Amino acid sequence: MSDPAVTHSPPAEPQLPGLEGFVSDWSSDRTAFKTASWGKAMIWIFLLSDTFIFSCFLLSYMTVRMSTEAAWPNPSEVFALEIFGVHIPLILIAIMTFVLISSSGTMAMAVNYGYRRDRKKTAILMLVTAAFGATFVGMQAFEWTKLISEGVRPWENPWGAPQFGSVFFMITGFHGTHVTIGVIFLLIIARKVWRGDFDTEKKGFFTSRKGRYEIVEITGLYWHFVDLVWVFIFALFYLW
Repeated sequence: MSDPAVTHSPPAEPQLPGLEGFVSDWSSDRTAFKTASWGKAMIWIFLLSDTFIFSCFLLSYMTVRMSTEAAWPNPSEVFALEIFGVHIPLILIAIMTFVLISSSGTMAMAVNYGYRRDRKKTAILMLVTAAFGATFVGMQAFEWTKLISEGVRPWENPWGAPQFGSVFFMITGFHGTHVTIGVIFLLIIARKVWRGDFDTEKKGFFTSRKGRYEIVEITGLYWHFVDLVWVFIFALFYLW
């Protein structure tokens, strides 16, 4: 006679073989996302797809640069600034890189304080991160304005290979759009955190279950991705 205190787990459903089993597993979410929430799983899938897009852009840039017969402009000269009569190469790009990398630090701290339920520090750090991002976009707008005034266009540039303008505006513009979207999301989530929407479960866009600050981490994952992509753009486009 079996012991009534012993509980028996229901038998596991049989796994279907081959492609049919793969589709069944992922569509029913039985094991694929067992340790991750739906929001985190979706942001990782989005970031993976975005990685492919940026990779195509950067590979295309490298292909164009190595195959063109025209002289490629020297980034140290093109992106130099005159400050108090001193010619400083890549100074603006260096500051932009410093600002964006610093924003990753403030975003990481915001996530940490979010899971500690410290609403005030979380919101302030997210606002600081957004300010860093807005500063980056502002400096990028200055960079675009400077090059346009010097004659750079998507189809030509005064220093050599005409492809320079097209890849510059395409890559930096696409990345700048990501940063701008990130700043908007940071401001939205920071406002919700400050008001306590995640504690009172106030209904609205991007409000998760009560007491859950996971959306702060999801926003942080997106922001760190944008920062990481800039590192590759900086290395391949500005230093090469």
